[in-house]
Amino acid sequence: MRLRLQVIGWPRRALALTDTPRPDCPACDGVGGIEQDYGDHDTGEYAGTDSYPCDCWTEWRRVLLPLPRLPRLLRRRAAHRDPWGDEPPF
Repeated sequence: MRLRLQVIGWPRRALALTDTPRPDCPACDGVGGIEQDYGDHDTGEYAGTDSYPCDCWTEWRRVLLPLPRLPRLLRRRAAHRDPWGDEPPF
């Protein structure tokens, strides 16, 4: 088991402890899942893709601590800031 910290965002931003796929896994190449394409039985045309989790990875996560929200005043300023303004950065 390879643990890592991850920021999750639903329903509120929080710090979570998750498992990481094994990077040298021969079955999934370190992705954590195996995708398998399938076709229509009658025509043989592509019909979709199924995804299966690999054995080297478990999809569990444990929320460690919720992250604080920005104060309302700072959220408004960040939303109205123009990143392409014509003022020089100095």
